[in-house]
Amino acid sequence: MSASTPARRLWIETVGCQMNVLDSELVVAALRREGWTLADDPAGADAVFYNTCSVRQHAEDKIWSALGRVRLEKQKRPGMIVGVLGCMAQKDQETVRERAPWVDLVVGPGQLHRVPRIVEEILAGGPPRIEVSLDRTAGSRDAVTRSFESYDPDRDPAMRPTPFQAFVRTQTGCDKFCAFCVVPRVRGPEQARPPAAILAEARKLVAEGCREITLIGQTVNSYRWVDGGRTTRLADLLHDLDAIDGLDRIRFVTNYPRDMTPELIGAVRDLGKVCQYLHVPAQHGSDAVLQRMKRGYTIGEYLEMHARVREEVPRASVTSDFIVGFCGETDAEFAATLDLVERLRFKNSFIFKYSPRPGTKAFERQPDDVPEEVKKERHRILLDAQTAASLAGNIPFVGSRQRVLVEGLSTRDEKRGLDPGPDDTAQLTGRTGCDRIVVFDAPARLVGRIVEVDIEAAGPWSLSGTVADGLGDAVPIPGLAAAFGGAASAEGPPTLHAIAPPPPRRTAGAEARDA
Repeated sequence: MSASTPARRLWIETVGCQMNVLDSELVVAALRREGWTLADDPAGADAVFYNTCSVRQHAEDKIWSALGRVRLEKQKRPGMIVGVLGCMAQKDQETVRERAPWVDLVVGPGQLHRVPRIVEEILAGGPPRIEVSLDRTAGSRDAVTRSFESYDPDRDPAMRPTPFQAFVRTQTGCDKFCAFCVVPRVRGPEQARPPAAILAEARKLVAEGCREITLIGQTVNSYRWVDGGRTTRLADLLHDLDAIDGLDRIRFVTNYPRDMTPELIGAVRDLGKVCQYLHVPAQHGSDAVLQRMKRGYTIGEYLEMHARVREEVPRASVTSDFIVGFCGETDAEFAATLDLVERLRFKNSFIFKYSPRPGTKAFERQPDDVPEEVKKERHRILLDAQTAASLAGNIPFVGSRQRVLVEGLSTRDEKRGLDPGPDDTAQLTGRTGCDRIVVFDAPARLVGRIVEVDIEAAGPWSLSGTVADGLGDAVPIPGLAAAFGGAASAEGPPTLHAIAPPPPRRTAGAEARDA
């Protein structure tokens, strides 16, 4: 692109999990290196991408609606490129082109590194493109694995949701094959990244001002890398990361119950930088339902794991996922889930109504026979129980002093559209090391610092308090003033969505959509 050619503009919307958040960051960074900038809205974009999720029907419905809306813009500007990326692209590649023929490129998660080249070829007059990996039933494991190509290029710090927090991928794919889950099909076989690559990326992020990293994998604690005679597991990786100067906090999500090893629990207990927060989905409280889900463990095994965590790391926050209304779920089986939530008192839980997904074993072999109104009622009951448990878990923090990494404006002030200067007071939000959300009034310049907050009140989902004397423990991070007052950049990082911490910040260039 010549100096006289206006920069092309990109808009991207992201639906789904942390993997999608990171994938969008990397795609945008790759296009940025080719001279692209970020548009303020789809109407001002030369390319509009949707990075998709297939875990629930609701997520796919949002994409179909968005494609319907962008069709009108495409009719006005035929040269605008429309792309569907990610899991839905992998699963429904032909359907996307049939239902939305105005889509120019359909690219699965294993081919995202090809997006810049495909875009240039389409701009040069090439035809619409579909680039996806082999289906897991279409060849040997080795062939399928090779078709899901690695995509972890250099990071662009401007593309992160915040300059001081970042996701780092430990592996891609999944081999668990839960009956309800489409991830093994759309993300491919489990593939670990080399430990050296993960550590090098973490050091680079810290050099750019990152203070907290979150290791992500479909089942992150299943991480296993064999090099010669040495096997590296997640616990070993945490020990190496803990030694990196300048890194303050390390998180990891999401965990599989049977891979919560004594060594991993010991690392959470002993390593000062590892947050005492564990997201370990139970999914259900009934052994019969867990067997139908093909989860690979019993409630007894889950309780034993949970008891070990409580014994070794008593201050740890444990969170979970639950599905209500799974195939054949009886009142008694649902009651077992309700009992589990009330007994274990998770810090919080992500609770979903069962959504049958084509391509999964449950879709093929088990009828979706729980009525929708029953699913809704069970969802309400379980959510009420979790709300009570969350409040009970937060109340003991009142009167304590907590170290909080300040992440940005609170949801309240974001909705009010505030744009505070560095010294202006706003309602800020951050998290403790055990993942408790804390809101407090303070100068916006504290974003990106770790501060001490005296907790004065508790609700089910957050704590509130007052910043203690001394305010922050670190100098401001370079570039942060542009995000919170000062000379704001005309183009910011994309707004990205995650269903687990760190939470998103709303900025120009993209739109977040819930799964």
